[in-house]
Amino acid sequence: MFVGHYGVAFAAKRMAPLVPLWTLFMAVQLLDVAWAPLVLLGVEKVRIVPGITATNPLDLYHMPYTHSLVGALLWSAAGYAVYRLVRAHERVIGALVVAAAVFSHWVLDLLVHRPDLPLYDDTAKVGLGLWNFPRLAFGLEAACLFAGVWLYLDAGARRGTATVTFAFVMLAIQAFIFFGPPPASDVAIASTALLSYATFAGVARLLEGKADRDS
Repeated sequence: MFVGHYGVAFAAKRMAPLVPLWTLFMAVQLLDVAWAPLVLLGVEKVRIVPGITATNPLDLYHMPYTHSLVGALLWSAAGYAVYRLVRAHERVIGALVVAAAVFSHWVLDLLVHRPDLPLYDDTAKVGLGLWNFPRLAFGLEAACLFAGVWLYLDAGARRGTATVTFAFVMLAIQAFIFFGPPPASDVAIASTALLSYATFAGVARLLEGKADRDS
């Protein structure tokens, strides 16, 4: 899953209004934010196998540190600890929401991945495989994203038109990922992923920053 993760970020903002939206954007993608440099360093492994699923050509055959269940729980705990350290003046609910946002990545990935998500280390791999059903997988991405956007805007967030436009742009990118050509290499995958996460978080910061100035 890709843009569907951001639906959780938008929804989580409603639950914890003091947590910056860009922080939630990074939280829901933290497992992948960690995965990309580990791929570039050769610690975790991915190869391009066109047709391995109907929508995603990535064979994610070794990612025990970021996408195992145990790893996801540890990254969630780290998200909680770092947020508490940096924003110690806030109530604990903010850190709990950040931790839940981090863990939501693994839960949503479980729905779409083929059985390549380890429960621990690099063994007992699970995945329900919705990537093999393009319309269902794409619909799930869209539903998660726009449900989160609706909850975010319903809570009183400003710049509704800009936010919805941003969501449609993200969905268009998702469509390209699903139905466009496969990536060139594992390096291209990881580099593009990092750029995307940073860009989306930056846009979220601009959206929320403008809203704050307007309030």
